[in-house]
Formats: sequence, C-alpha cells, structure tokens
Amino acid sequence: MTTSDRPVGGPGPARLVAQPLDRIAAAAAAAEGVRLADLAPSDVLEVRTRNTCYLISTLGLRDARVLVMGGTFFPLPGEAQLVGSTLGGSAVKLGWIGRGFCLELFQDGHRVVTTRVRGVRLIAGADRLH
Repeated sequence: MTTSDRPVGGPGPARLVAQPLDRIAAAAAAAEGVRLADLAPSDVLEVRTRNTCYLISTLGLRDARVLVMGGTFFPLPGEAQLVGSTLGGSAVKLGWIGRGFCLELFQDGHRVVTTRVRGVRLIAGADRLH
C-alpha cells in the first residue's frame, strides 16, 4: 500500500454516519420521554424547555399532527407536525419528546427546533388549546 492508498482522517464514511446515530440511540435509551403514539387524541402535554413552556395536543397520531402553543413561533395555537427529538444535527428520534433533547417540529414548510427540553408532563383539560 502506498501512502496515497491509505485512508486519511480516521474512520470511513459508514462509521462517520453511525456515530451520531449511536449517540442519539444511547442518549434516548437513558432519557425520560414520551412517545407520541402512547397519547390519546384528547391528551395535552406541557413541554418546558430552557426558554419556553409549550402546550401540545395530539391531532393525528398516524401523521404526528399536533396543535402547539408557546414561544415565539407559536404565540397562538397552530397546527404542526411533531418530528421528534434531536441532540442537534440531523439525527432525530421520531415521534418522541425526550428530556435533555431539543424538540423538532415542522410548520408551514419551516423546521422549528426548540432549546433542550427540561420537563414533560401530561396535563388535564385538552380544551385549553382549542
């Protein structure tokens, strides 16, 4: 093998892709969180991040549609798709809200990523969003 035949810069492409996925999978396994699929249509979550408190109500579990209110992006209740939780970057645990993770939502063609989630709790009174 000549010098030009040797790999440069450490692991190959497959390993570079796996590192973020391994990282998010390990962190998600250790974190507290809520799966969107475990919620009923009338459930409302209070999701507290470093900067904001969001109220999130499920609209469609199959397509992850939610009604969300809170913060700069959702001053009034608005429909969005709850993509999932991320540690930053492109790896996302789909359909899950995890403590210590950033919440990723999609609304009107725009990706919205919150600051890290500090707490999630199920609250009564779904009519608070409607």
